[in-house]
Formats: sequence, C-alpha cells, structure tokens
Amino acid sequence: MLSNYADRQTPQFRVLSDRQCQELYLAALECLNRIGVIVNHDGACRALAAAGARVEGNHVFIPPHIIQETLVLAPRTFTLWGRDHQHSLQIAPDRVYFGPGPTCTYVYDPITGERRKARRGDAANTARVCDALENIDFLMSLSIFDDVHPMLSPVYEFAEMIANSGKPIVAWANDPATLEDIYQIAVAVAGNEVSLRKKPLFAYFANYESPLRHGEKQIANMIWAAEHGVPVIYLGGPTVGLESPVTGASALTLYLAAALSGLAILQLKRRGAPIMIGGLPSAMDLRTARPAYGSPEMNLHTAAAADLARYLGLPFMGTAGASESKLIDAQAGVEISIQILMAALSGAGMVHDVGFLDCADIGSLQLLVLADEVISMVKRITRGLEVNAHTIMLDLIEKVGPAGHFMAEPESVALCRSEIWVPRLLDRNAYVIWEQMGSKPTYQRVNERLQKILATHKPPELPEGVEQKIRAILEVAEQREAKN
Repeated sequence: MLSNYADRQTPQFRVLSDRQCQELYLAALECLNRIGVIVNHDGACRALAAAGARVEGNHVFIPPHIIQETLVLAPRTFTLWGRDHQHSLQIAPDRVYFGPGPTCTYVYDPITGERRKARRGDAANTARVCDALENIDFLMSLSIFDDVHPMLSPVYEFAEMIANSGKPIVAWANDPATLEDIYQIAVAVAGNEVSLRKKPLFAYFANYESPLRHGEKQIANMIWAAEHGVPVIYLGGPTVGLESPVTGASALTLYLAAALSGLAILQLKRRGAPIMIGGLPSAMDLRTARPAYGSPEMNLHTAAAADLARYLGLPFMGTAGASESKLIDAQAGVEISIQILMAALSGAGMVHDVGFLDCADIGSLQLLVLADEVISMVKRITRGLEVNAHTIMLDLIEKVGPAGHFMAEPESVALCRSEIWVPRLLDRNAYVIWEQMGSKPTYQRVNERLQKILATHKPPELPEGVEQKIRAILEVAEQREAKN
C-alpha cells in the first residue's frame, strides 16, 4: 500500500479559495462591527449587550470577538432522526442530503393536474412520495395550506408529514405557540420528551430578513427550539441586486454577516445549540425584479456560501431542484440538473427546495419524482472512482487478452450494478423498442411513477394511540387561535 494513498477521490467543486473565504469573513466581521444589524428581540439585544455589543434601540453593532467566540461554541455536526431510524442523517462536512422546500402557495394537483391553492392532504402526499423516493433524504411540506387557520398551517403540515413518512422532517412555525404544537406532536410520536431530545425527529427552519435584519418571532422560535433540544436551520438571502449590491461578493458579505449574527444570538442564549446556517443569495431577474431561482448566479452564489460554511466549520443548507418554469418541461430539466449537480459537488450538507416551480410559488410532486432521478445520477458522479488492484483487474485483463470481451466474466459482471448507473425513468432503448413500449415521453413516465407511489406506497404506521393524541393537539391549537 502506498503511503498516504486513498483509493477514492470524491469529485468536488469550489467557487472560493481559502484566501477569498478569509476576505469575505473579515468583511462580514467589519460589516457587523461598523454597520450593525437590526435585532427585533429584546432578550437577544440584552444578550448581545452583555457580551460586549453596542446596542442602540434595536440596532446592534457586534464586535468581532463575539462572533469568534460563539463560532467555537457551535457544534460542527449533529444528527437528525426520522421515525424510522435507518433514515437518520448525520449532518457533517461533505455529506449531502436532499429534500423539498416549504410554503408554496400553489400545487399541481397530482390527480387532476390543475394548478390550485395548497390544502390539507397535500403535505401528506408529499410525505408519502418522499418516503418512497430513494434519493430524497428529508421532508418539507412543499405547501402552505389555504383551508386552515393561517397560523396553524405549519402544524397541520407537520402532523401530516410525520404520519406519512419515516424520514426526518424540517418544520417551520409562525410563532413559539405553533412551534410548541409541532414539538408536542413530535413528543407524542417519540413517546416522551427525553426520547425526543436524544433523537430529535425534526429541525426548526427559520428565515432571516435581508438585508441585516432579524425578526422577533424568528429569534423567539430559534431560542425556544434550542431550549428544547431541537436543531435550528437559519437561512436567508439576499436577492442580489435588490437587497444587496449587484455583485456576488457584496451579497455573500451581507449573507454571512446576517447568518453569523443569528448564530451568535443563539449561542449566547443556549451554548452549544446545534445550528445550520443556510444561504440563498439568488440574483434578481433584471426584467421582473423577482429572485431568479433558475439563474446560474444562484448556483454560483450558493456554492460559494457552502465554501464559506466549510471554511468556518459550520453545517450548511443550500438550494437545488427548483425551476422558474411553470411546467415539467425542458427548462425544468435543465435548471434542476445543473442545480443538483452543483449543490452536490459543493458539499452542501442539506439541500432543500426540490420540487419548486415558478419562483417557489408552485409545489410539484412530478418535479420531485424527476429530481429523484437526477439526484440518483449525481450521487453516482460524486461517488467517484475506486482505484486499487481489485478494480484495476489486471489479472482479468491478462486472462481475456487483446481483442476479447468481458461480458461473460464473473469478476466483471459482479460489479456491474455498482459501477454502472441504471436509470429508472430516463429512456435508453432503441427507437423501435421505445415505440413498442408506448412511445412514452419523460413526463408520462414520471407521472406514472408518481401515481403508482400514491396508490401503493405504505409509510410506517404511527404507534398505537398517537393519531388520537395528534388530533387532540390540533383541537387545542384551533381553540387557542379562535380566541386570538
């Protein structure tokens, strides 16, 4: 064995060098110290002031030492569990996991195909589809319900997701009360609070406001989650050209300053609380002023944000599998494929928003199914090549000799499935065979697989009596919101 030899090199992609990461990190520190950040939470302002920050109302100027000290406190890794423990996720550098995103106003109905407002049952369908798809690792709801009290949509979404999948969940919440509802549902499923703290079934997902603002409810929810052992994901923009200057470097500086100030607030309130920062510094479309999810800049900036997280030793959430298209068409295929490949090569820890169409306004289960195929292909690429005596197979090459073939050689045949990726949906048949099989376009094959999952897939059942406990939690939440 050669000294310092490894038989596998994982393909990776970097946008930023370590020197560039250092430059942006120092710029973010200066930004927080000189320009400051808006913190709309009294307890967080007091904690920052006690640590040495200058506080003027809700405008906080954070010196570098606070960020540097709290970076040391933040865990570099943590585990997120599902009801089925075989789906647990070890959040660690260069382990990449994919899942859908939250809060789409509209969905494409999986049966009728109509674009309609999201409603109860949609998160359950998303969960069942994600549970069946081998390359989707965690759940988000892909919807925000239009037929429940607006404050309670995340609670109903969570109840549906946890009942219809054994995979880990990333949940959002409107305020600490709805976050507590979600937590109580998770406690009912886990059996008790001790079990849930040992193996958290969900992470709390929050967004900060760009540029350089932290909302009161988001901070309150993060602190509540950390106090109850729930991992926190804190993600934000800016929209480049709108909420930041038009350059990627300025957008990354603002992104990092906001993310690090949020991390500092959480660590000052709860030392060692698991937190994952996330960035979606997507470019503004110059014609519409909307964020451009399908832009090459979004991929580039997000990969650069992953570089910054790696440089600082922090877990990172990125974005991929989303399209600006309104349909499952060539545009959607192009955009999600480039995104998923770049996200995987960047080493982003968790990658969300798989299944988004129309600037995150439409959730599509069909796109989720298509993306699963792309992720499978990309996972084969990122697995790389194994190079050693076993895989070089020089003895077999000698045995077969020049001008021979290896199709009947057991040593080679045994490795076919592991070495050569086989598509589930993409077609590789000759034209005549494709005709004989119905001349099906890709979209039809995608939809057929979706319908089969919805008709036949059975997620793991909830423990006995838990469904009744969940209904009781929802009833109490409804009564509370009716009084407000």
